[in-house]
Amino acid sequence: MNKIETKLPGVYIIEPQVFGDQRGYFMETWSTRNFEQLGLHYDFVQDNQSYSSQQGILRGIHFQNAPYAQAKLVRVTRGAVLDVAVDLRRGSPTYRQWVAVELSAENKRMLMIPRGFGHGFKTLTNDVEFCYKVDNLYSKECDRGIRFNDPAIGVDWGEVKEELLSAKDTASPLLADSDCNFVYGEL
Repeated sequence: MNKIETKLPGVYIIEPQVFGDQRGYFMETWSTRNFEQLGLHYDFVQDNQSYSSQQGILRGIHFQNAPYAQAKLVRVTRGAVLDVAVDLRRGSPTYRQWVAVELSAENKRMLMIPRGFGHGFKTLTNDVEFCYKVDNLYSKECDRGIRFNDPAIGVDWGEVKEELLSAKDTASPLLADSDCNFVYGEL
């Protein structure tokens, strides 16, 4: 596996080693040993999967407040997405900054997103299957979102069609109006 730094410390692109021949390919998508050799120490407790039928669907920006904050290892098993991580930790040198990475079934890249960051993605193709591991269980009480087009963050999603957003995402508050409780150095 290869770990590639992004402009946000702690957010990494992970490239698995892929073994292929005329029959197809094999790769490890998670190995405690390999991740620890990369300096990434996570105890994932839940796997999630979503399906998006159309190109242009936007999901996010989502997170769980502490004490149920989650680190995520995300990847695409069918199709392609523009995947976005946003630093939501007050006091962080990169507070409100974001990084976007194309993840696809073809490039097999993954994105490692630590606790304290919001996450979202926009589908670049039809029929997208999106899988992710989290290091904390789902908590309905701590489930939160930030408005995808918050001008204080300024994510460049490209064209977004309101009809392809969920009611939850259209109702999400701006970061300034949210109760996001992430503080740099505390997670």
